[in-house]
Amino acid sequence: MAHFQKTPAILANFLTVDDETQLQEQIFGIEKKPMPHLFCTTNMILHGIDVPSNIRHDNTLARPLISWGPKERVDVVVTNPPFGGMEEDGIETNFPATFRTRETADLFLMLIMQLLKSGGRAALVLPDGFLFGEGIKTRIKEKLLEDCNLHTIVRLPNGVFAPYTGIKTNLLFFSKGTPTQHIWFYEHPYPPGVKSYNKTKPMKIAEFEAEAAWWGKESDNFSTRVENQFAWKMSIEDIKARNYNLDCKNPHIGEQEIHDPEVLLAQYATLQNDITALRSQLKDSLAAALGRDA
Repeated sequence: MAHFQKTPAILANFLTVDDETQLQEQIFGIEKKPMPHLFCTTNMILHGIDVPSNIRHDNTLARPLISWGPKERVDVVVTNPPFGGMEEDGIETNFPATFRTRETADLFLMLIMQLLKSGGRAALVLPDGFLFGEGIKTRIKEKLLEDCNLHTIVRLPNGVFAPYTGIKTNLLFFSKGTPTQHIWFYEHPYPPGVKSYNKTKPMKIAEFEAEAAWWGKESDNFSTRVENQFAWKMSIEDIKARNYNLDCKNPHIGEQEIHDPEVLLAQYATLQNDITALRSQLKDSLAAALGRDA
């Protein structure tokens, strides 16, 4: 959904009547669900867009993919597309037969690739299921890597969207126009002292300072990036050999030692329970054997 950040009072100080008219025509959005659509249009009005007629109540995916023409291409897409849901019957027919699915997030990824200009950039949130999914997901990933440079996947920890969903998610960054040669993975850790996220203790933007310092520049193909305990790189040849399975685990995980007392105590308790269960099984087996001998 679109929204404008300046208040009406501030707008009045900066915009002429012509400016306001142009602004009305440049801000647009589409929302499928009635309540979020109402919230969005209300937000537009509160921020100086008196007639938010360009905020339509509709399903973006209901439009044939091929109908999004060159005049609608964009330079940047940053989005958290709906995931974990399925579209109603018939929506998938708006997409090429090779990529037809009813899964909302997969269809939005196809749309994003269509909307980007050559050289356009995208950053989006997708669940783990997309990374390791097969079938149509494999074909979508193959197209993504052929048409775009998927240069970075940030693997987020559990609970980022808690309590709304427990699905593990990732941030995908790619540019359209050149094929992928290799993919950098960055496993985002919990900050010190944090074991999970929730509604009252959400993830904070400051946590990404490490990624920002490591990031580098796409213009020089991220030449300054180096592998560390959280970052590693895979070639497109390795990805193809995995049949486009992007669910790549941190190869440095074995080098990390766990010193958290609560984690160690939990592991110890699990081992003790396993030992007790094995002793009980052995005792029952011996008793049964002795009973038969008698």
